[in-house]
Amino acid sequence: MMMTNKKYISTPLILPLIIAALLFSASACSNPSAVNTDADLTEYKEGQASAKDSAASTEKPAFATKTVATFNEPWAMTALPNTNDEPPTLLVTQKTGELFMVDTATGTKTEVSGVPTVAYGGQGGLGDIILASDFATSNVIYLSYIESGTGAYDNKFGAKVISAKLSGIGSAAPSLQSITPIWQQTPKVKGQGHYSHRLLFSPDGRYLYISSGERQEKTPAQDMSVNLGKIIRLYPDGSVPADNPFANENKEIKAQFWTTGHRNVLGMAFDDSGRLWANEMGPRGGDEFNLIEKGNNYGWPLVSNGRNYSGTDIPDHDTRPDLTAPKVTWTPVISPSSLSIYSAGTHNDFPAWQGNALISGLSSKALIIVSFDDSNSASERYRYDMGKRIRSVLNVDGQVWLLEDGDAAKLLQLLPK
Repeated sequence: MMMTNKKYISTPLILPLIIAALLFSASACSNPSAVNTDADLTEYKEGQASAKDSAASTEKPAFATKTVATFNEPWAMTALPNTNDEPPTLLVTQKTGELFMVDTATGTKTEVSGVPTVAYGGQGGLGDIILASDFATSNVIYLSYIESGTGAYDNKFGAKVISAKLSGIGSAAPSLQSITPIWQQTPKVKGQGHYSHRLLFSPDGRYLYISSGERQEKTPAQDMSVNLGKIIRLYPDGSVPADNPFANENKEIKAQFWTTGHRNVLGMAFDDSGRLWANEMGPRGGDEFNLIEKGNNYGWPLVSNGRNYSGTDIPDHDTRPDLTAPKVTWTPVISPSSLSIYSAGTHNDFPAWQGNALISGLSSKALIIVSFDDSNSASERYRYDMGKRIRSVLNVDGQVWLLEDGDAAKLLQLLPK
């Protein structure tokens, strides 16, 4: 369901209505307490959109949930390869700096040692985790986390990406070995929000994509001299592919960029056709679902289908056809926190979702299902009220797993009814 933010002309007759509407707007940030805005604005509840407001469908699958384990402030998860049709082993990160291997058959959690020290606070800490494309032979994983600066960058922060060998799989004492730096946000800045730092490999395993948030500073998203507010494309070793859109301009930072003009991309996934999709948090209104294409500028902060936290207007995307508009926008916000594409494997728990995007929602406390077609159009298809902020969703071989957000957060398996 395509939704856009409306424009208003302030007149004495409708001014009270405008004020009332603003009092019910919502922040799209994943951690409202970290937003650099007036405290009263962070309390707006517009993002608490109910699932009953979504279009109903007679085909909407139903499911029950099974609690597998609990965590404190989990952030991301991925699954180890499974060749014997056994319950998957998941790797789960906690923002506070812990990495766990989880036996989903028993719920047993085993902590992995050797994780670098993280700068925990606000939206920062230990972040995303993915497997190298050759993990079956190399045991290499990729991690993102927040690093604090030193010297001139004291009390400033930025995301960092490393690779490491996961040693001791299946033992009581797994650990990270051979840690290698891959990439970092430049420059480090004050504040602890909008890091993004999602990781994704291309389907062929040749390229590493990194989402780099604009750190709640807005202007870096259009600044070609810094790698904030961009989606980055690298080789797995951190080097820059020669066919990146700005690689021939002999500027090291700019050469990393795949796309520009992003605010806070917290989900990326390739579909079966090889298209790259991303969800992005808007300001007050205007959360986005975007088709990511080489060299495109997605407009932040020049355009948005939301408003500034102060309530002031931002021009809509249709005012700048030279900037790439989202395929779906949400006002009220859903606060999208991760993205997975459903694909049947050994299991096919939700055949109605085949090829659809699964989006976890924070302020919406929902699982949102988005469909798209060969013409690159997209729309919200289903919404499930989960009753809790959902931090992450993951399709594994046709089964679906959710991570709640915050303390005592549950790892849930969705069981079809």
